[in-house]
Amino acid sequence: MAGNGEASWCFSQIKGALDDDVTDADIISCVEFNHDGELLATGDKGGRVVIFQRDPASKAANPRRGEYNVYSTFQSHEPEFDYLKSLEIEEKINKIRWLQQKNPVHFLLSTNDKTVKLWKVSERDKSFGGYNTKEENGLIRDPQNVTALRVPSVKQIPLLVEASPRRTFANAHTYHINSISVNSDQETFLSADDLRINLWHLEVVNQSYNIVDIKPTNMEELTEVITAAEFHPTECNVFVYSSSKGTIRLCDMRSAALCDRHSKQFEEPENPTNRSFFSEIISSISDVKLSNSGRYMISRDYLSIKVWDLHMETKPIETYPVHEYLRAKLCSLYENDCIFDKFECCWNGKDSSIMTGSYNNFFRVFDRNSKKDVTLEASRDIIKPKTVLKPRKVCTGGKRKKDEISVDCLDFNKKILHTAWHPEENIIAVAATNNLFIFQDKF
Repeated sequence: MAGNGEASWCFSQIKGALDDDVTDADIISCVEFNHDGELLATGDKGGRVVIFQRDPASKAANPRRGEYNVYSTFQSHEPEFDYLKSLEIEEKINKIRWLQQKNPVHFLLSTNDKTVKLWKVSERDKSFGGYNTKEENGLIRDPQNVTALRVPSVKQIPLLVEASPRRTFANAHTYHINSISVNSDQETFLSADDLRINLWHLEVVNQSYNIVDIKPTNMEELTEVITAAEFHPTECNVFVYSSSKGTIRLCDMRSAALCDRHSKQFEEPENPTNRSFFSEIISSISDVKLSNSGRYMISRDYLSIKVWDLHMETKPIETYPVHEYLRAKLCSLYENDCIFDKFECCWNGKDSSIMTGSYNNFFRVFDRNSKKDVTLEASRDIIKPKTVLKPRKVCTGGKRKKDEISVDCLDFNKKILHTAWHPEENIIAVAATNNLFIFQDKF
C-alpha cells in the first residue's frame, strides 16, 4: 500500500494456458492461500487441485516479490453417477480449506458437490533399498532365497511431492455442498449444503453430526436456502451461515446441540425505494467471511459488499457498492442468468482492506481506513512483470472519457468469482476463467 492509504498494485505472474481455446475442465473454481501464505491452492472444474509454492528467491529479494511455482498437481475428485437418483455428480472442486501446519507435512480439505476429502501433501527426497525380505521392485522375496543378511541403505533422490488421500467424508449431503470450514480446534470441520450443516471430526469418516437443519416438513413451504457457512477464527463453538434471503445467522454450539435457533441474526432492513422484482434475488448473500480478528465479518450480495460488527445485528457498519451501474441492467442480467452468479469476497491479513470480483475481469479493492476503493482488471494486456495496474472506470452516461469503459461494453462472460489475499503480505491471487493472476505491492 502506498503511504497515503491508496492501494497500488502491479502484475507479478500469470498461471495457466494463454490460448483462447479454454476447455471447461480448466476453469478455476476456487483459490486459497494456506495459513502462512507459503502455499496457494486452486481447484478446477476438472476435479484437479494445483498447489503453488512461494519461490524462496522472490521472498528473499529486496523488495520482496510474490512469485509462486507449481509444487504439486493431483486429481482430487472424479465424476460419479448416483444410480439411485439418476444424477451425475460433477468432479468440480467447490472449495479448498487448509489445516494449520503442525509438522513438515501439509493437509487440506477439498470438496465437490457431495464428498469432502482430506489430502496429505508431503515431500520425499530419500529412497530406501537393500531390504532382506523385499526385492527392489517391492515384491516379497522367497525366504529360501535369503542366504545373507544385509543392511538396508538410504539413497538421495530428486525431490518428490506426494499427495495422498487420507480420509473421505461422504454420504452425508442430499443437496450440493457449498461450504467447508475448518474449526479453530483443528479437530472438527463443517460442511454446508442448501438446507443442512454437518459437523465432522477429522478422524471419523462414517459419522457426522447435523448442527443446522432448515428443511421444512413440506418442501412447498421452503423460503430460503443456506448459501455459505464459516467457523469463527478463534472461538471453536461459534459459526455463522448466510442465506438466500440476505440474512446471516450466528450460532453458538454451547447453547444447543441443534443450532436451528440462532444466537444472533444480522439483517439490514430493505430500502422501500429500491424495491423491485429482483430485490430478493440480488439480496441473496453469496459469501460470508469472518475477519482474522474475529470481531467483524463481510458479506457479499449481488451489488454490494457489507462489513458487519458481530456486536451489532441491526445494520452493517460499512457498505461498499461493487458495481452499482448494473442496477439498471438487472433485467438483461436475469435473462442471461448472470444475476445468479456467486461472487466470493476476502479480507487482507490486517482486516483493513477487502476484495471481491465483478464482470469484465474487473475486481474491486476497498480500503476501510481511507474509504478509498479501486477497480482493477485481470487482463492479459498487462502481463509484463512489474506493470502497474491502472484503475479502471465504468461510465453509464452518453459521454465517455478516454480511459473509461461504457457499461454497455462490459463482457459478462468474463467474471472474477474467486479471489484470495495473502495472510501477511500484499499479494493477491485472482482467478479469471482458466488463468490465475498474482498481483502484489508496487515495487
